[in-house]
Amino acid sequence: MAERHASFDRRFEGASVLAGLLELAGCEQSPDEVLAQFRQARAQGLAAGDVIPTLFAEEPRFQDASQARRLFQNLLGLWDLSGGPFNLSSPGPRPSPRKPRLPPPPEPLGEAPPTPEWVAAAWAYMDEDARARQRLLHSFENRQDALVSFLDEEPLSDEGYGVLRHLAFELHAMLELGCGMAPDRVDPAALMGSPGGDGGPSALLSYADEALFEAEQDEEAPVPAAERAALREWVKKLVAALWAARRT
Repeated sequence: MAERHASFDRRFEGASVLAGLLELAGCEQSPDEVLAQFRQARAQGLAAGDVIPTLFAEEPRFQDASQARRLFQNLLGLWDLSGGPFNLSSPGPRPSPRKPRLPPPPEPLGEAPPTPEWVAAAWAYMDEDARARQRLLHSFENRQDALVSFLDEEPLSDEGYGVLRHLAFELHAMLELGCGMAPDRVDPAALMGSPGGDGGPSALLSYADEALFEAEQDEEAPVPAAERAALREWVKKLVAALWAARRT
């Protein structure tokens, strides 16, 4: 499950491609209208998973699973671009003949909470620097073994457990990158009941919610619909618990 989630390619292929995919799925909105809705949603503090389902008056229809995946990859790619000075008439970037440099690690957080831009930079660093990701994974497995064991005992499907474990790793890794040291061990008791503390930064919550949305669109092993509400509650608890365990 973790491998599939990590390989989901949030890539906007252009307005004409998106327009065709939207039409095939039964959406009557144009790419310009979708971009306007995305920017309005961002201004309201919403996540991609909150606004993308509202683009369709009815359940979207697809000829096959690959078409659905390509549509959501393009929508999530456009969502990422909507946070900056992007317009649909701009020409796409020219392919570079050189191998791109690995992205730098994100700036230290200090006392400030992470912003959506910081979270995106942290994700890009982990996604493209395989050695850094492996080091952070070892840190997570050594530090949060009790947390992983606790989740493993919960009555979740393989898909539900897989996405929760993967998110726990990514959240732990982001906080280690931002704070300069790994979060303390999370006591499984912190995951019982309602999320504690202040609930954690909204940028981390939005990131986790978008990751769940992607897992729901996985054509090979989607998260069961019956678990979606429960998984969102688990994600809130994970964010709150790991944020409380960070070391500054």
